[in-house]
Amino acid sequence: MGSSRSPLAEQATGPGATSPAHRGVWHGQGPVICAVAVGGAAGAVARYGASLLWPTTVGTFPWTTFAVNAVGCALIGVLLVLITEVWAAHRLVRPFFGTGVLGGFTTFSTYAVDIQRLVDGGSPATGLIYLAATPLAALAAVWAAVAVTRRAMGVSGAGRASGAGGGGGGGGGGSTADGATGGGAR
Repeated sequence: MGSSRSPLAEQATGPGATSPAHRGVWHGQGPVICAVAVGGAAGAVARYGASLLWPTTVGTFPWTTFAVNAVGCALIGVLLVLITEVWAAHRLVRPFFGTGVLGGFTTFSTYAVDIQRLVDGGSPATGLIYLAATPLAALAAVWAAVAVTRRAMGVSGAGRASGAGGGGGGGGGGSTADGATGGGAR
């Protein structure tokens, strides 16, 4: 009798063959993973350095974490305008700087811990203010940074500026979230 396996599974069992699902997930992603890891380490060290330079007193508003998150979100806004609307960046720029450095620099896990510590430490009003203020500041920072960067670079947000980075109109050819190049959704 015939095999109950699919023809695709039969093809993937030859010497040295891997399944299409396995190939699709990790194929060519080593450089991207390394870029994210190295960038993340750099961003986390920068955040830790900020916490050492500007320590937060127990029970007070965590200004350092608040500022780190707002500044990091603003920098993400600048980065994304530059690499999606102005320049044709190398495929590892976005994973290194966006996901890695700025993802490691910003810290919404510490934000959550700070809120819990404020509430548990008898400062629930400060915790609630911080709970609301951080995402508002982060969104305002990224929005303002995108607007200022677009204005400074002379782009409207509809695609790459003509003549800047050789991208042409229409927004195609940018980086996707995983660092691959192509004209997909961002």
